Amino acid sequence: MNSALARAWQSAVLCLLAVGLSGCGINNIPTYDERVKAAWAQVENQYQRRADLIPNLVKTVKAYAAHERETLQAVTEARARVSSMQVDENLLNDPAKLQQFEAAQAQLSSALARLMVVVERYPDLKADQNFLTLQSQLEGTENRIGVARRDYIQAVERYNREIRTFPGRIWHMVLYSDMPIRETFQATSEDAEKAPEVDFQ
Repeated sequence: MNSALARAWQSAVLCLLAVGLSGCGINNIPTYDERVKAAWAQVENQYQRRADLIPNLVKTVKAYAAHERETLQAVTEARARVSSMQVDENLLNDPAKLQQFEAAQAQLSSALARLMVVVERYPDLKADQNFLTLQSQLEGTENRIGVARRDYIQAVERYNREIRTFPGRIWHMVLYSDMPIRETFQATSEDAEKAPEVDFQ
């Protein structure tokens, strides 16, 4: 009878302890880490959407402006560099790889911006229905990239703040020491805060 009572008492104490700990932030760090990963998945998703639009865009421009070979090649090569990068969870934990990823995406944005300037010289291209559709999709994607990057930056900020402040700092030292501080996007140029200009009107 004594042992049954002792087990019941231990169970009650464990339940109270679990309830108490769940309300004191013990789960915040893994929760915020999952939000960082989800936000990063959206960043990747939008960059992939942009990369998927580029072959059709290049093909359409080439039909009207084949002699703009250098500009078209720059876009194609920038896209190939982005596509060849291995993007996985390790990228989030390696500041150098994240910086490489950012630089490749910035080069692609720059190449696309140059392509859009070239398009201005071709009125027939600007009137092409396929091109207008691609233009609209690219504009929408650039906006979604901006939103996804902002959401990722906010998720990283919340996660890092939790690790660096009380009581999250204690939980990090005791239970989650394997979870690193996360890096976030940095401005790579003076124009980094401006989205690439893709308006042809």
